[in-house]
Amino acid sequence: MKKVDVLLVGAGVMSATLGKLLVQLDPKLKITMVEKLGRVAGESSHSLNNAGTGHAGYCELNYTAEQADGTVGINRALGINAAFEVSLQFWTYLVEQGVLPSPERFINPVHHQSFVWGEQNVAFLRKRYEALHTHHLFEEMEYSEDPAVLQQWMPLVMAGRDPAQPIAATQVKHGTDVDFGYLTRHMVKELGKHDNFELKMHHTITGLKQAANGRWHVHLKDDAGHRRDIDAGFVFLGAGGGALPLFQKTGLPISKGYGGFPVSGQWLICKNPEVVKRHASKVYGKAPTGAPPMSVPHLDTRIIDGQPALLFGPFASITTKFLKEGSLLDLFSSVKSSNLKPLLAVARDNMDLTRYLINEAMKTHTERVDSLREFFAEAKDEDWELVAAGQRVQIIKKCDENGGKLEFGTEIVTAPDGSLAVLLGASPGASVSVQAMIDVIERCFPNRLGDWQPKLKQMIPSYGESLDDNVALLHQIREHTLDVLGLEHREGKKGSHKRKRSVHA
Repeated sequence: MKKVDVLLVGAGVMSATLGKLLVQLDPKLKITMVEKLGRVAGESSHSLNNAGTGHAGYCELNYTAEQADGTVGINRALGINAAFEVSLQFWTYLVEQGVLPSPERFINPVHHQSFVWGEQNVAFLRKRYEALHTHHLFEEMEYSEDPAVLQQWMPLVMAGRDPAQPIAATQVKHGTDVDFGYLTRHMVKELGKHDNFELKMHHTITGLKQAANGRWHVHLKDDAGHRRDIDAGFVFLGAGGGALPLFQKTGLPISKGYGGFPVSGQWLICKNPEVVKRHASKVYGKAPTGAPPMSVPHLDTRIIDGQPALLFGPFASITTKFLKEGSLLDLFSSVKSSNLKPLLAVARDNMDLTRYLINEAMKTHTERVDSLREFFAEAKDEDWELVAAGQRVQIIKKCDENGGKLEFGTEIVTAPDGSLAVLLGASPGASVSVQAMIDVIERCFPNRLGDWQPKLKQMIPSYGESLDDNVALLHQIREHTLDVLGLEHREGKKGSHKRKRSVHA
């Protein structure tokens, strides 16, 4: 039985980030990463399987819901924005250390824009802007209802639009597009240079059992049927949709009651390079009633493997798979006596979501392009093709009031003794991976934090402080990260922006 300090399950952005942090903090740690597929970042971290937006709350309207009293809640957007700043700091450090390549290989400047139409939605976006832009995290957000201004911001969206239609938009110029697939593959490649790191591809975990000494005995099987065991001091389940079934295998009391609601997705991707050249931003709209957050419609400029692409969607669909390359039995095998009640309660209380998913699955190509035409009126059916996006498994939890609730977000659950952590859920996911993995370190390695804090502070200058509260610190850090990563940087406290490189350069 091989003995390791840390076992990372899943070769995605979360495991890669945690591994890279731990190697920086203690190079002597023996770390093994296990992946079911034969490639790194093959599931949720793959470029076409995630939104690619550096989720910072700038354009995603589902992070700022309208409250019962008519006000717009902004706390979730503030938290996500601050967490993304942490990711930017860590990536900046890795670039400065030569661990990550030239930044344009994995991150590019793309304006983040929200766009709505109709008087009610315009009123909502105006209230959202008024609530956000007075906070220093969002102070550079712009707002306009002027068609002439919006023509400059998003010419493709404004082309052929009814001039009498009420419209409004917001914009943040230092938004980003992130190729999480490339970022993950490069971090794992760098991890492979360490003597104490091992990557095991084509390996499936068949069982996990905690021994009396608190360590974990993990049973593996490779594609050829060969079995082997690993004795791990700490286990991180970062296997995307596959994390929940593995969590259930642990037998830990805290795993009881958790369930999963799988949602698949599809993109319309533009095949016409002339159309792609006309759009250089991420334009997010408002989600239809009942739609899950991952299905908020957006016309999305992406830089994938260095090449610009234009995507619209995603279109959700019904599935019983927990992974894109999973099994149709995934959902059924996850049903246990401990989570049956929450699952039934969520099914009862989310009929709008069920109807939405059924309608999405039954759409024709023309109907999907008709949805696109709400953003791009001149879209032609033949310029777009349908491609599969990734799988997401939303969290279902016990709830005293309703029996169960469906949550849209990312949640870390840790064993009481800190020997195991699991990451469940979806959006904002990869964008907040660094903050999420720092949370894992703080909760699971409390005895090491005293020694590790100076290094954490070096890698993440805001560590231990709140960017939500500290205006001067945010300005200082944002100036540095945007400069090093080749994004837009500030001139003065609230000065104009200067684009360092074009998205289509």
